[in-house]
Amino acid sequence: MRRSLRFFCSPTTIPANRPFRTVVCCFVLLASFAALQPAGRAQDFGLKNLQGKVYDAQDATLQGAIVYLQNSRNNDVKTFISATDGNYRFAALSADTDYTVWAVYQGRKSPTKTISSFDSRKQVVIDLHLR
Repeated sequence: MRRSLRFFCSPTTIPANRPFRTVVCCFVLLASFAALQPAGRAQDFGLKNLQGKVYDAQDATLQGAIVYLQNSRNNDVKTFISATDGNYRFAALSADTDYTVWAVYQGRKSPTKTISSFDSRKQVVIDLHLR
């Protein structure tokens, strides 16, 4: 028994085991990456995005309208200036918080819209129409 154990552990057999060790190491490495992938996806859990367009009374898109987003938990207000095509976007909003959104352009204001924490959509689209 000792003789076969010596043969298995002898330095001459190590090079023969290298391909096997390489395969095992690669398998362990791939298994580690597979285990980490769901954790990376879990980082954006609980986040949502808000986007939409700002329109005037004649349903034409407005560039330069200021879109306000108010957080209901701490009353923090973020702003976005609408793009040339009237688009606005707020990313990475907390899913467990209610928000209020409205737009202002040259003294005119849109009605306020509420994004509920019970809304499970990850991508919320709200178009704002100025009066």
